[in-house]
Amino acid sequence: MDNQRNLILAVLLSMVIFVGWDAGMGYFYPQAKKPVAQQAAAPAAGPAAPDPASSAKPTRDGGLTSDADRAVEARDLATALNPAGRIAIAAPGLSGSINLTGALVDDLTTNRHSNEQRTGPERIFSPAGTPAHHYAQLGWAGQGIDLPNPATVWSAPAGAKLTPETPVTLSWTNATGQTFAITYHIDQDYLITADTVMTNRGTAPVAVQPFALLSRTDKTASTSTWQLHSGPFGAFDSTVSFKPNYKDVLEASVVNNSGKPDWLGFTDIYWMSMLIPDHDAASSDFRAMGGGIYRADLLYKPAVVAPGQQAGHTTRLFAGAKEGVVLDRYEKSGITNFSLAIDWGWFRWVEKPFLWLLQSLFKLVGNFGLAIIGLTLIVRGVMFPVAQRQFTSMAAMKAIQPKMKAIQERYKDDKEKLQQETMKLYKDEGVNPLAGCLPIFLQIPVFFALYKVLTLAVEMRHQPFYGWIHDLSAPDPMHILNLFGYLPFTPPSFLGIGILAVLLGLTMHFQFKLNPSAPDPMQQQMFAIMPWMMMFIMAPFAAGLLIYWITSNLLTIAQQKYLYARHPQLKANVDKERAIVEAETHKK
Repeated sequence: MDNQRNLILAVLLSMVIFVGWDAGMGYFYPQAKKPVAQQAAAPAAGPAAPDPASSAKPTRDGGLTSDADRAVEARDLATALNPAGRIAIAAPGLSGSINLTGALVDDLTTNRHSNEQRTGPERIFSPAGTPAHHYAQLGWAGQGIDLPNPATVWSAPAGAKLTPETPVTLSWTNATGQTFAITYHIDQDYLITADTVMTNRGTAPVAVQPFALLSRTDKTASTSTWQLHSGPFGAFDSTVSFKPNYKDVLEASVVNNSGKPDWLGFTDIYWMSMLIPDHDAASSDFRAMGGGIYRADLLYKPAVVAPGQQAGHTTRLFAGAKEGVVLDRYEKSGITNFSLAIDWGWFRWVEKPFLWLLQSLFKLVGNFGLAIIGLTLIVRGVMFPVAQRQFTSMAAMKAIQPKMKAIQERYKDDKEKLQQETMKLYKDEGVNPLAGCLPIFLQIPVFFALYKVLTLAVEMRHQPFYGWIHDLSAPDPMHILNLFGYLPFTPPSFLGIGILAVLLGLTMHFQFKLNPSAPDPMQQQMFAIMPWMMMFIMAPFAAGLLIYWITSNLLTIAQQKYLYARHPQLKANVDKERAIVEAETHKK
């Protein structure tokens, strides 16, 4: 009766896990085509009101998720990106243009990464007013002086093009003799450097305050979870802060950042736009502008420029992919803690070396799936001596079982004495009862590190394996319940069992079959259903993670068979105990 009750409880617990897991995965990893609330336009004085039909929930990639928004974006770009009023940008990392109206950097796409639909390059910046609104502006604030504004048309040399070899200077002069100039430089990756200079050729001193800002819509934001921040962030007084989120800024209207700004802007999981000031930065904040538009503001100290004098500042703009090697290089060039813009968390000391190892293996084999398999071989190889010690400990534990039973009988009514004598026996015999758990504990940081790498690293995005696996950072797309796509429906995530999930369940089942049977019937039942529970739980995870686990299971099976061959007496004991346990189970 107790066994039946336990089995029912186990089944009910499994159902709760399945349903809860589906709800959780649906929240943290939403699909792009489900309609949800989206902020619509509102007066600038207040926050935007939700429009439930305008867009879909954010995805890990970010970008526009509504087909209607994509169509409007394509139409608007065709009009807004008129070459006649723009300076072209052509660099290895970025392509796009600078708008001469307002001197806005509002058209940038990455040359190394495709968009989520894989129909073209990933767009980072789009002109103001388009659905994917995202741009950078540099300028001056002040009173009693005619200053350039977003409607100002700047001058540029004829035929100018911004490349790593050819900087471009935009200029504008007001009626009272003040000349404003912005010289743009671009490097091989994602950094644009803007030197801003105001020259006073008038007859009186003028007071100005340089500024830089980033403006973007939350329509293109990637999904934000408890472990993957998407939204405003920055480094202040050399400390990286992954906050606030968009909701915080919307509720507060203005969030002032405390401390000297090292850099600030907006991040998605794979992309970010960032302002990096020079030493005279005075303050910074994040603002909700209404209509789902947010702004990161950077203010420099005010300056009084005497006639015949000039004042200038240098602001660097990062806009592109969060490639670890590139961010490391920028950090070494002097940008404080820039590599931490990737939210590796507390275990970056494991995760970053794993990414480096994966990339190194990829250079050798040319496929990240094979690199993951190679990584698994290395991990299991490193842990093989630990597994040998585990088997030796198991053999020693078997050898002292008669003494253990005698102690248990002698002190069954005195738990404290039983514990003391048991520990004394372990010490005398040189046995560590926890040795069998060590391989599991060692696997946890490895598994977590690979999970974070697959989730965060843009280098893993859209990386194919073979056959039907076109993206190792995404779940297995071949669902058995819809006959691999032949039936016109998508199963919920906890039923979205793919081929990799089935292989995971099977390899875990055969791995457990090589272990001794648990003497407790409840434990037997739990071990029997655990592989199939894990099959359901792991199905929505990245395909690369399942490939790692399947490979690890296969290597563990091979390793156990090898060690059983080295220790035949241990294998005989396991078979004997399994037969005894199964016989006793059948009797009950």
